[in-house]
Amino acid sequence: QVELVESGGGLVQPGGSLRLSCVASGSIIFSIRTMAWYRQAPGKQRELVASITRGGSTDYADSVKGRFTVSRDNAKNTVSLQMNSMKPEDTGVYYCHAGSVAVPALRDYWGQGTQVTVSS
Repeated sequence: QVELVESGGGLVQPGGSLRLSCVASGSIIFSIRTMAWYRQAPGKQRELVASITRGGSTDYADSVKGRFTVSRDNAKNTVSLQMNSMKPEDTGVYYCHAGSVAVPALRDYWGQGTQVTVSS
């Protein structure tokens, strides 16, 4: 039974910081997957925020470049998202995603989400 559990969400003022963590458990073979963070604001589609490959290469949405940093610890099956200089438009539910793998054939997984609210 694979499970992704996010933590670290909450209320933060504009300009503040939060750190999200996602811990994977079960037979996920974490180290070979691309891991990613998505977010969904009210009334909007879910969007990719940041991703990190098995080799450590990262990619970011233009709206968060220079402010957010994604990292992973394969020994702990954990992916994190450090969010700095936060803006009200960063508000949303943040989801952890474990990407599918072609060989061996592995499906993708989603976490349950954690709420992030940026407001004064």
